[in-house]
Amino acid sequence: MIDLYTWPTPNGRKVSIALEEMGLEYRCHGVNLQEQEQFKPEFLAISPNNKIPALVDHHTGQSLMESGAILIYLADKCGEFWGDERYTTLQWLMWQMGGLGPMLGQVHYFKKYNAGKSVYAEERFFNEATRLYGVLDQRLAAHEYLSGSYSIADMAVWPWVSRFEWQGIDLEEFANVCRWYEAIATRDAVGRGYDKPMYVNDIPRP
Repeated sequence: MIDLYTWPTPNGRKVSIALEEMGLEYRCHGVNLQEQEQFKPEFLAISPNNKIPALVDHHTGQSLMESGAILIYLADKCGEFWGDERYTTLQWLMWQMGGLGPMLGQVHYFKKYNAGKSVYAEERFFNEATRLYGVLDQRLAAHEYLSGSYSIADMAVWPWVSRFEWQGIDLEEFANVCRWYEAIATRDAVGRGYDKPMYVNDIPRP
């Protein structure tokens, strides 16, 4: 049995989607960020950086924080979703972890939650988000999925793209991203994972 500690954010949804795709048995525990439950001592014992998601695999005794590390662990555990080539998959997973996620997170912070407080920051991070969408679109022009076949890299990137409305991005301007996004959105496991630990909204569509 696996215990997943999470909340319905892009980083949290990466792992719940992966667990659903892999068909692994797990229990989902909500960590309410609005109520600051990520600072409770029992959660910090699993995730010292007070961030979701975190995972405990009681079969192996492995405890993990950081969504990218968890995805690698789960893909190794089930022996699936490594795409066409392991290092290509890792490359695009790291691209999400180091670039797309942090930059889109800043767009959410400045454009959605603090609009008008810093025009410079809004423009800077929106421009970088647009550039990264362009990188993603170019990659997907030549490949059905980021690593050829569907992989943990797609599971990592997709939940961030699913907040395109928060970012002010017109997804239809990126035809290849739009095609890829819609294909993943229709997967049953993605729908189930998106609604963990509880339903918030339907999957946004362009």
